Amino acid sequence: MRIFVWLLRGAVFLVLLAFALNNQQVVTVHGFFGTKWQAPLVIVVLASVALGALIGIGGMLQGRWRQRRTASQARVKSVSSPPAQAAVPAADPLPEHPPRDGL
Repeated sequence: MRIFVWLLRGAVFLVLLAFALNNQQVVTVHGFFGTKWQAPLVIVVLASVALGALIGIGGMLQGRWRQRRTASQARVKSVSSPPAQAAVPAADPLPEHPPRDGL
């Protein structure tokens, strides 16, 4: 299994290296208000992928933190409150006087 992991890492490295070597042209990224940024194409693409991954992870972590906070509040609430007793249905009250017909 370890050999497979290292072979996979090596393949990913070689693919990224080939991508970087094939995309060395300088490109211009035009921003707002006339700003410009010039960098090799591989840097622009990899920076875009990294930024997208960070935004995705940030969105995922926000939901995860909300779940943890809700679970923590539920845990504190269950510890601080006494355990709930099972509800026993009330029996029908007996009549005060027996029926007149003798039954």
